[in-house]
Amino acid sequence: MITWSNFVSQLFNGLALGALLALISAGLTIIYGTLGVLNLAHGAMFMLGGYAGYVAFQATGSYAIAVIAGALFLVVVGGLVELVVVRHFYNRPPEDQLLVTFGIGIVIVELVRLAFGSLSLTVPAPSWAAGVTSLGFMIYPTYRIVVLAIAAAALAVLYVVLYRTRLGMMVRAGIEDSGMVDMLGINIYRVFMLVFGIGAMAAGFAGIVNAPVVSLTPDMGDGILVQTFVVVVIGGVGSFPGAILGGLIAGEILSLTSMVDPSYSEVMLFVVMTLVLLLRPEGLLGLRGRA
Repeated sequence: MITWSNFVSQLFNGLALGALLALISAGLTIIYGTLGVLNLAHGAMFMLGGYAGYVAFQATGSYAIAVIAGALFLVVVGGLVELVVVRHFYNRPPEDQLLVTFGIGIVIVELVRLAFGSLSLTVPAPSWAAGVTSLGFMIYPTYRIVVLAIAAAALAVLYVVLYRTRLGMMVRAGIEDSGMVDMLGINIYRVFMLVFGIGAMAAGFAGIVNAPVVSLTPDMGDGILVQTFVVVVIGGVGSFPGAILGGLIAGEILSLTSMVDPSYSEVMLFVVMTLVLLLRPEGLLGLRGRA
């Protein structure tokens, strides 16, 4: 039987999950909006960030260092992937881009499996975020509140970078017309490499922040990748605010539906996506012509 406290608890779970999905989706939509590449390795980047944070935590015992190390490592990995592989596929057919990023994802997963094995690993929550917190009307895990706060702060930082800095101006200009940006004398390929790195960092950051909630496995990015694409479709391709709105909607759908029947949670997510595509093909906050 569904109780009021259970319902409110699931609402909070949906907010925490939605904020993480928004963060991962923001990275994906920035990459697609700027580079025009659907990055099928994005789920692997999420997983790799978790493992990078795990290694840093084992070496230092510091949660803060683990989060920072996981994020910075993915910036470097994302930049190298764009420089060495993805850059050579911008003028290739979209199916080639899909295949190469899919292959990159498989390589990353198998390298992690080779290094760490297939058994699940865990990263403990920091001592200051362990246990539960009384919210007055219910008891709720402290770390899930921390996850929500961290993801919201990371999204705010991404917003400032995209809308209040010169780099963000170049990225948004590249989303609208990369050719014109290149004609203005801006090294568009340097911007592309940085954008891919930022997008990968967003996924990796979410991976390590989520590590104390779920166990780390090499295949953990597969389900997240599917959910992230659904979020981007719901919110609108290339729209940063759309990624946030879509992530929050998806998080609540997955959380509240699982309260009734977990087997239907992803089904309902795809039902909502289908309705959005029927009623507003460009997404809730997307622009026509970018869907």
